[in-house]
Amino acid sequence: MKADLYQRITDEIVAAIEAGTAEFHMPWYNCASIGSPKNIVTGRPYRGINTLLLWAEARHRGFKSAKWATYRQWMQLGAQVRKGERATTVLLWKPVEKRMDLDEGNGQPDRQRMFARAFRVFNMAQVDSYEEVALQHPAIAPIERADAFFRAQSANIWEGSDSAFYDPHADMISMPSFDAFVSAEAYYSVLAHELTHWTGAKIRLDRDLSGRFGSDAYAMEELIAELGAAFTVSHLELASKPRTDHAPYIASWLRVLGNDPRAIFTAASRAQAAADYLIGAEHNKVVRPKLRSDGLLTALEQAA
Repeated sequence: MKADLYQRITDEIVAAIEAGTAEFHMPWYNCASIGSPKNIVTGRPYRGINTLLLWAEARHRGFKSAKWATYRQWMQLGAQVRKGERATTVLLWKPVEKRMDLDEGNGQPDRQRMFARAFRVFNMAQVDSYEEVALQHPAIAPIERADAFFRAQSANIWEGSDSAFYDPHADMISMPSFDAFVSAEAYYSVLAHELTHWTGAKIRLDRDLSGRFGSDAYAMEELIAELGAAFTVSHLELASKPRTDHAPYIASWLRVLGNDPRAIFTAASRAQAAADYLIGAEHNKVVRPKLRSDGLLTALEQAA
């Protein structure tokens, strides 16, 4: 993909972040509650950098729908994109179609190269003559689902501290008590942030967690954790809430993005892998107990 496309997309993300710094809200927070952007024809969710791009555009333009499609796909559905509407660019990665030479060292094929093809999509709010069939959803308890999701993780979580953080040396997450948060959504959002850090341990996804505060490596990992939390709460259909300590990070994030146009692609890709890791644990139903501040298990956990 051409470097200018990386730069253009990065510029869009940076502009969206800068637009939200007055309240320290990242552009994806206000959109997480509508769910992950999906292609209305295929039903498949957009992933990684495409999720960020579509969230940022939805926030900027006030779209309330998570449904997107190309101009031709909307026509196939009998809808018409309104004149003057601006498309949003998404990327589809495909392998390079060519014969790969064998690596001289081990006789194995070289790693397959990928290239990105740009597609232009429109939100459902930008079309006419389309009526979405209203689905009847049974009454659900999203907080209960979120609690079950996070209990399915195998992380050691200690509640009762005065701050939230992941300790890579002890491989443990410390969290304030549940009732210390202004809402359940805020608690789950912060926990998702710390669990994204947790997935970076060497025994899991093996990311670089050695960066010092203020360094580019630290800022990159924080950006990964923020995006991973946004992806995770989107999966749970919760409204994500920003951490209270965002302000010191914002300048570092923007510096990282400004220095390397590909940085947001790297962060989004690693954040998606982290979210996939956590979602995989939910499906495996591996439940581990959660420690209270006194280190004891609750009666419910002892009986489980």
